[in-house]
Amino acid sequence: MQTTTSTYRLLNIDIDDLSMDTFLQQYQKGIVVTPNVDHMMKLQRDSGFYESYRKADYVVLDSRVILYLLRLFGVKMQGVIPGSELLPAFCQYHRDNKQIRMFLLGGMNGVAQTAAQNINHQAGRKLVVDAYSPSMGFEKKPDEKRQIIERINESKANVLVIGVGAPKQEKWLLQHWDEMPDIKMGMALGAALDFVAGNKKRAPRWMQKLGLEWLFRFILEPSRMGKRYFVDDLPFFWLLLKQMRGRYQNPFDKN
Repeated sequence: MQTTTSTYRLLNIDIDDLSMDTFLQQYQKGIVVTPNVDHMMKLQRDSGFYESYRKADYVVLDSRVILYLLRLFGVKMQGVIPGSELLPAFCQYHRDNKQIRMFLLGGMNGVAQTAAQNINHQAGRKLVVDAYSPSMGFEKKPDEKRQIIERINESKANVLVIGVGAPKQEKWLLQHWDEMPDIKMGMALGAALDFVAGNKKRAPRWMQKLGLEWLFRFILEPSRMGKRYFVDDLPFFWLLLKQMRGRYQNPFDKN
């Protein structure tokens, strides 16, 4: 059971106010999700995604943009726990813990396997026991979904890291959680597998610290990221302002 921590209500979700060190020390079971600006906007429209977030055990802030905006309004949180940093930090923290056995699910063909090799090489042991990169649209293919769950269960892994994009990864994790009895810890970490595999580059450290990693990703993938950042996500700033003025209303609040 999650240790009690303070939370901050951001729009329609409660974010756990945790540092990376504190999180790694107390995280022993449950589902982890990592909200960023894009997630926050999807959480205003997608009831299934909202339900996945509502039932998650840990909701840890992924975005330095959000962190700095909150500080402008006088809200002080301990920091961020980006998925891209959480995966390597988790592996480093548990590198000598023989009770931890990981399964990686996600990425394009071969990405999960390369990430597994890199993690195991860094750990000096088989920390990741198996990995699988699903096909496009796998969540709509009953045969592949069944094969994935069987493979996870046969691996005897007790930690599942899934990176197939939001909201698909969060919904899938919640939907199939009870079908994977050995899995005690499940983390939905987006592009983390791509970063660990070396398939994608992270922004320079100075850009990360300034909250400009989104700009670096836009420069690398303008056609894919442009609509997300400059169309889909822009209303977040207005919604945040509404919350600070006490005028925001949860679109899924039935009261």
